[in-house]
Amino acid sequence: MSCCETGKTKDRSQAEVRRLMNRLSRVEGQIRGLKEMLQSDAYCIDILVQVSAATAALNSFSKELLGTHIKTCVAENIRQGNDEVVDELVCVLQRLMR
Repeated sequence: MSCCETGKTKDRSQAEVRRLMNRLSRVEGQIRGLKEMLQSDAYCIDILVQVSAATAALNSFSKELLGTHIKTCVAENIRQGNDEVVDELVCVLQRLMR
């Protein structure tokens, strides 16, 4: 099993799921927009600007999810004496920073 394929699950509040789903829906809409731009022969620069917006939206999703993970999962595991969660966090941060 690699670093980020833990098989673990997490219960999330409805509010958290709603916030994260809204962010993903925005990303999904931006990706659909990119496909439409490509199919309609949009200018390269215009497509690249849209790619940048989609990337920023996905990064915002990651930041929110990571922040919640640290405040909940990581903190709870550390309080319970499970320090391996720190290694898991370091591993995922290394993957995110590639």
